[in-house]
Amino acid sequence: MPLSSPIKLLSLVLAVFLSFVSLQASGNPAAESGSALPERTLRFTVLYDNYLHREGTKTDWGFSCLIEGTEKTVLFDTGTQPQILMHNVGVLKADLKKVDLIVISHNHGDHTGGLFAALERNPNVTVFFPVSFPPEFGRRVENLKAKAQTVDKPVEICRNVYLTGEMGDAIKEQSLVIDSPKGLVIVTGCSHQGIVSILRRAKEILDKPIYLVFGGFHLGNKSGTEMQEIIAAFKELKVEKCGATHCTGDARIAMFKKAFGENYVTMGTGRIIEVPGL
Repeated sequence: MPLSSPIKLLSLVLAVFLSFVSLQASGNPAAESGSALPERTLRFTVLYDNYLHREGTKTDWGFSCLIEGTEKTVLFDTGTQPQILMHNVGVLKADLKKVDLIVISHNHGDHTGGLFAALERNPNVTVFFPVSFPPEFGRRVENLKAKAQTVDKPVEICRNVYLTGEMGDAIKEQSLVIDSPKGLVIVTGCSHQGIVSILRRAKEILDKPIYLVFGGFHLGNKSGTEMQEIIAAFKELKVEKCGATHCTGDARIAMFKKAFGENYVTMGTGRIIEVPGL
């Protein structure tokens, strides 16, 4: 065989190899120069509420929200009746076995009622609750093989997800704050300590714009004048979007709807809110 033949053969093999490598790189977005990995989406699914959004779900007095797209999947509050929570979980195809963290806002049955049913389905979680809860609450959590973690001051529970820490006097409560590319997303249980106080605490934790706040605002006993002051505080704090539900009160919800217009987010069981994530 002439000397040039092996060289030609080697050149052919090398050309085929380089073509394969080039093809693999072109099919992989991360291999392209300057390309970025796809942005994650934060998804909030309302599992429990006393307002209906999606047909087939059941309503009841209480609140629960599943948060996905964060570093760890979070269940915020658990409603009142375990059977209603689990019915809505089934209809909405929410996978509680993927939950890593459970946050309980305060020690009222319309926020804790479904907790132990959720733990029976998935005990491999850490449950965060205000330090003022009675000791037996934590023991019951641990009896179901979950980890109990009390909270007294602001804390980051996973990347970009914070708790306000225990707030209020007669009723101790905590709220959830997420640092998203759009701004802060704040999730509240009942806001017994005052919704404006929660917004200000969130701004103390992370001095960033507030993109969205939703959950129970507990404003049923507020006068029209007091409501105007609260809405003015929302505007002063530059809250972009608002979704009031649960214990806020129908007339007060209507006032938020009017004040925020197209930036008002209608709530209810089965409502899914998506926000660009990290």
